[in-house]
Parts: sequence; C-alpha cells; structure tokens
Amino acid sequence: MEKLKESLLDAPIIEKEGYHYFVHPISDGVPMLRPELLREIVIKIIRKAELDDVDKIVTPAAMGIHLSTAVSLMTDIPLVVVRKRQYGLEGEVALSQVTGYSENEMYVNDVYDGDRVLVLDDVLSTGGTLAALTGALEDIGADICDIVCVIKKDDGKNKLAEAGYDAKTLINVVVEDGDVVITDENGDG
Repeated sequence: MEKLKESLLDAPIIEKEGYHYFVHPISDGVPMLRPELLREIVIKIIRKAELDDVDKIVTPAAMGIHLSTAVSLMTDIPLVVVRKRQYGLEGEVALSQVTGYSENEMYVNDVYDGDRVLVLDDVLSTGGTLAALTGALEDIGADICDIVCVIKKDDGKNKLAEAGYDAKTLINVVVEDGDVVITDENGDG
C-alpha cells in the first residue's frame, strides 16, 4: 500500500465549517486518480473483503463509484449505487445521510430481501453515511456480508460502530497540525 501511503502523506488539508478534511483522489477525485493507485487499492479490497456468495456490491454516490466499479469488473459482482436523487422506482428506499460536514437524502434501488451485499466506500470518517446505509439495508432485509472502506479517519465519533457494525479498512489516518498522519498502515482497528 505504498502508493496509498505516499498519496495520503502528500494530501492537502482544508477546513470546511470547522471540519479538517484531506483532499485526496480516492475521496475527492482531485488531484487526478492515477491508475496505479486505483489498481493497488482494488487488489487490496479484493483480498481483504469477504466475497463468498456476495450477490451485490453496494456503494454510496459519488466517491465510492470508481472503487466499486473496478471491484465489480474484477469480481463479476453486480454494482448498486446509492444515489442522492430520487427516481420513484418500485422498491426504492430513502435514507438520511448525516456526515461531519453535510446532510442529504439518499435512495437505494435494486437491493431486495435476502440479497447478500458487500458495502464499499472511500472514507470512514464520522460513519454517518454508512450507519444510515446499513440501517436501510437492514430494513430491506439484505444480509450485509462485509463493509470495506479504503481510508478511516481515526479522530472522531464513529456512528457505524454505534450502529453495531465494523468496517474493514485499508489504512487509518488522523489529521494533526495540518498534516495527514498514518495511525495504522494496515487499516482496521
């Protein structure tokens, strides 16, 4: 995970309404995402995730899409994108997403009772998005086989853990004194 480590250590930090936020190609799409970084991350996700009998990969829009698309292509597991736009399709389920810096409604389509899903996302920060998503998946009756996030910010409240779920992560970081500091280069924890 050398490319991921290097890219995080070089990531600029911005402040958004009192929230210290690193700007990174995986979480923000800027600076540009180089294929060698994406490849390194996708291979690690495939090795780390519990993929046995998974029916669908579920990812929130927008920054989980590139990761999940690549994992879907490599594993032949179909992909469901949880959208910020309501389409009104039959079976659509709404959820409220609350993060450290925003609040939105999101909508799940194409996940059904009994589906076995891998939840995949770019960053676990406050856990608000994933807590809302896992709650919606539970309400649908889906079986959450695994949750994987590329990067975990270790410096805040984790609503996902409060909801009773743990996410596997590839690398854990904190933002200290305007820099990204790696707290666990192997993730999890």
